[in-house]
Amino acid sequence: MAENKSFTRKRVAAIHDISGFGKCSLTVALPILSAAGIECSVIPTAVLSTHTGGFTGYTYRDLTEDILPVFRHWQSLGLTFDAGYSGFLGSPEQLEIVAGIFGEMKNDGAMIVVDPVMADDGKLYSTFDAAFPDGMRSLCAGADVIVPNITEAALMTGAEYKDGPYTREYIEKLLARLGGITDALAVLTGVFFDEKELGAALLDPKTGKTAYALARRVPGSYHGTGDVFASVLVAGLMRALPPADAARAAAEFTSAAARRTKDAGSDPRFGVLFEEGLSIKALL
Repeated sequence: MAENKSFTRKRVAAIHDISGFGKCSLTVALPILSAAGIECSVIPTAVLSTHTGGFTGYTYRDLTEDILPVFRHWQSLGLTFDAGYSGFLGSPEQLEIVAGIFGEMKNDGAMIVVDPVMADDGKLYSTFDAAFPDGMRSLCAGADVIVPNITEAALMTGAEYKDGPYTREYIEKLLARLGGITDALAVLTGVFFDEKELGAALLDPKTGKTAYALARRVPGSYHGTGDVFASVLVAGLMRALPPADAARAAAEFTSAAARRTKDAGSDPRFGVLFEEGLSIKALL
C-alpha cells in the first residue's frame, strides 16, 4: 500500500474469534492492520484450537460474557476508535452485544465495518440456525461498510443463490437488494465473470453507482481469504483510500497470497501465505 504523507494514526477495534491454528479472523486482521500502520485493538468472541473448516476435534471457548466488559474497560480508560470491525460472531446474543457496542462507537464518530461471516458455497455454516441471517441483517443495517460474500448476501436479502461464473446482471441485482437493507457501502466478495479474474463489486449508497475490483484468479479454494480481503479493505479505508481503490488493493493482496499458497503446495486448510506480502518484510 502506497505511503500517504498526510496519514494520521488510526485505531480500529476488531471483534472476531481467535483460531490458534489456521490463519483467519484475528490472526489475520491484527497483523494486516498493524503492518498498514493501523493500531488494532481486539475483542475476541471465542478462542478455538483451529478454525472449523476441514478440521475435527477442535476446542472451542465461548467468550460472550467477556465482550461487553472489555469494551466498558476501554471506555473507562477514555479510549476512542476510528472504526469498529466485526467478523465471526457465534450467536444471536453476540450479535446483540456487538450491535450495542457499535451503536455507541458510531455515536462517537467511528466507521462501522461488518463482515457478516456465516455462510459460503450456498450454505449457512452448521453452527448457525435458519434465523441467524435475520440477526446479521440487523447488524448490517447499522453499518457504514458491509463485506458479504455471495452466499451471505443472498441469505440476508432473500435472493436466489447461484454458483459462478456470474453475470453482471445477477451481481448488480444482488447489490441492489443489499442496498434495500442498509445504507452502508456494500462490498460484495467472491465475484467472478470468468476463470481469469476474481474480486469484489461495490455499490456506493450515495451515488448508486457500481464499481468492480478484480485481480488474477488462482484456481482452488483457500481458507481465510475473506478475512484477508476484508482486513486489507479496512486498512485501505483507514488510510483514506477511495473505496474502489481500497477494494482493488484488497483483491490484489489476496490474489498474491493465494498464488503463493498454491505455488508452495500448502494445505489450503492452513490459510493463505499472506505474511510475505506485509510491508515490514522489505525492512528486514
